[in-house]
Amino acid sequence: MIKYLGSKRLLIPEILRVIRSLPEVRTVIDLFSGTSRVGHALKAAGYRVLANDHNTYAETLARCYVQADREDVLEDARRLVAELNALPGEPGYVTRTFCEEARFFQPKNGARIDAIRRAIADKSLPPELEAVLLVALIEAADRVDSTTGVQMAYLKSWAARAHGDLELRVPEVLSRATWGKGQAHGLDALAAAAALEADLAYLDPPYNQHSYLGNYHVWETIVRGDAPEAYGVARKRVDCQERRSPFNARTKIRASMEALIDAVRAPLLVVSFSDEGYLSRPELEVLLARRGPVRVLSFDYKRYVGAQIGIYSPRGEKVGRVSHLRNTEMLYVVGEGRHADAVAALLER
Repeated sequence: MIKYLGSKRLLIPEILRVIRSLPEVRTVIDLFSGTSRVGHALKAAGYRVLANDHNTYAETLARCYVQADREDVLEDARRLVAELNALPGEPGYVTRTFCEEARFFQPKNGARIDAIRRAIADKSLPPELEAVLLVALIEAADRVDSTTGVQMAYLKSWAARAHGDLELRVPEVLSRATWGKGQAHGLDALAAAAALEADLAYLDPPYNQHSYLGNYHVWETIVRGDAPEAYGVARKRVDCQERRSPFNARTKIRASMEALIDAVRAPLLVVSFSDEGYLSRPELEVLLARRGPVRVLSFDYKRYVGAQIGIYSPRGEKVGRVSHLRNTEMLYVVGEGRHADAVAALLER
């Protein structure tokens, strides 16, 4: 899967352990699905997953990793990936914008991205199969990019991986989960909370100023297949200035989180949040206690890869020191009604 700020890769075993310890969970809502690492792991564990994210690239990742089932798409995906890998490059918007005006990819790989994206569009494929191919494309692009892990900037000197040749691989699509076929949605989180119903809701909201659309605007553009007006050294989509999440604003996150907690249609909640977030642990515990007893599990981790590398300007020049290299990730577990006793039995740590 793609490099991603806030990825819960290391936390997934704990998330699964907690959910498995709670009774009667068959269907899980993932309201901020991102790369769908969590949704993919839940599906592999047998849960029916209803994934949601308002960014198009994230909805597409969920359609591949949560909604699409291996038995339905794998044969066609293998054939089409081989066909797309044989295409020669044909420069277009990606080459011009992200290779010439910016330096995210070598031009040879930008031209391949352009050619493959056009070929996928021309095939008018069923949504799930198209999603599998689009994910194969952005994952291939991720393997040859020249960034510190986010697309706010590119490196001043080319990353070693950027000199490689772009090659698609079939994503790790899973067979249908034991408890039923998953779904991918592209709704605002509050709208999804009101529309979707499950046994448990997993919430992993943005928690500080870092915008996922701004950090991954290249994936958004490749998946959409559009040619938006771009601005700045990083050539971000102009709608990065308009599509702002209230969870990225210190003045709005509390009210937004409160509304979301109230709207969720599930008796059990598991919430991921970092000590780098705009809401403190006591604040979150107060908000979540409206739904039942709260237990908190905390885990110490290295910060995301960009923090390990350092702070860079939009031109890829190192400009400062990182204040800290570790952070604490917390899982808040909440249960109401007959589920309260199961939550209360969890040991805090």
